[in-house]
Amino acid sequence: MAKEITPREEDYSKWYIDIVKKAGLADNSAVRGCMVIKPYGFAIWENMQRELDRMFKETGHQNAYFPLFIPKSFLSKEAEHVEGFAKECAVVTHHRLMNDPDGKGVVVDPSAKLEEELIVRPTSETIIWNTYKDWIKSYRDLPLLINQWANVVRWEMRTRLFLRTAEFLWQEGHTAHATRQEAIEEAQQMQRVYATFAEEFMAMPVIQGAKSANERFAGAEDTLTIEALMQDGKALQAGTSHFLGQNFAKAFDVKFSNQNNKEEYVWATSWGVSTRLVGGLIMTHSDDDGLVLPPRLAPIQVVIVPIPKPNGEINEVAESLMDELKAKGISVKYDQDKKKRPGFKFAEYEMMGVPVRVGIGKRDLENGVVEVARRDTKEKSQVALEGLADNIQQLLEDIQNNLLSRAKAYRAEHTTEVNTFDEFKDVLANKGGFISAHWDGTSETEQKIKELTKATIRCIPNDAVEEAGKCVFSGNPSTKRVLFAMAY
Repeated sequence: MAKEITPREEDYSKWYIDIVKKAGLADNSAVRGCMVIKPYGFAIWENMQRELDRMFKETGHQNAYFPLFIPKSFLSKEAEHVEGFAKECAVVTHHRLMNDPDGKGVVVDPSAKLEEELIVRPTSETIIWNTYKDWIKSYRDLPLLINQWANVVRWEMRTRLFLRTAEFLWQEGHTAHATRQEAIEEAQQMQRVYATFAEEFMAMPVIQGAKSANERFAGAEDTLTIEALMQDGKALQAGTSHFLGQNFAKAFDVKFSNQNNKEEYVWATSWGVSTRLVGGLIMTHSDDDGLVLPPRLAPIQVVIVPIPKPNGEINEVAESLMDELKAKGISVKYDQDKKKRPGFKFAEYEMMGVPVRVGIGKRDLENGVVEVARRDTKEKSQVALEGLADNIQQLLEDIQNNLLSRAKAYRAEHTTEVNTFDEFKDVLANKGGFISAHWDGTSETEQKIKELTKATIRCIPNDAVEEAGKCVFSGNPSTKRVLFAMAY
């Protein structure tokens, strides 16, 4: 099966698509730019969704749902916002089809033109803030902490499964607050929630920071981000959290009476992650033999394979082990398919990234052991039956930790400080990864660097230290380094 995967060194983009398809995660659809998420891929997304939803609720947020369609006039109310999304919007103009008079199927009924066109949701700030006007009247109604799990449409011309598709799944939080400081703290809190999820569950290390003015979300005063580094040296924006100020409150006239009975505009945030996290998971950990999954998000954490085929004794041991693992909250599968040889099964589960494989053979049982293989390092060992479930539980933790350590080591090796533009271009061309460089803080310099190199400022790290220096491009004074990279 591994022979069906293009090696990373040969063609990284093809390697990625091969894994998505061979591991059964997603497929292209009949709709250009859209994908079909297959059951195994959706199971990974469900595991992500489950953990994130728990974390959101632990921080006081509630789920709601808002319409897929947004009146066009709503997008006109916040000028920067509409400009940011105008080129990506799908527009509904009619509400009915009719039989073609020439007998060629169906056509749009010209008499069913909508009075006002509807935009298929590219993001929900406008429809939600129009709703919040009715929900918020007093300081007692604040803070309002709402999250939505939904699909959105952004009409992309160049698409790649999970990473960039015309329609994708995501969550979007939209909160309203009485004070500026509360809203800023909310945006910061959600950035930390995303970073915790990425590192503790995805085993994907991220840099927390703020976007430059050029890279901010349309309509935001400040955009916070988590940035990850993929194995090809490109950055992935894995999640964003936006401080929206009072822009949307003013656009939709959302006011509240404060404790002194004076009217004020509320303060807002929005924040989101999407199914692009599945793409990030693939590109952070996988290898030329297929998918590699961190145990905490793997749909199947342990697979048991009988060798050469199931029998009474093997079944008894397998079922006992399954019961013990399930009691520990570990997802386990016993593959009793007699139509497939053990070697084929080994390759199949390796391709699927199952973290731990247990092979049970008659001869091993006579010696009181089984073969245990770990997907991350491909190491195999003979493990005693006694205490096997405990050993597997510990092994899963070891794999989770190893994947994070490995990804951190890669990021450290591919984060380079430069002080001249020649160094900048050399690292970008020959090494890739994050480039730590001084920047003079101007949009003009940032745009010029992007035009010349295609690299962008990924973030101004939260932990960036004050350091007198000169901009890597203009030579003008700079007070701190920022991170540049090529990005998805």
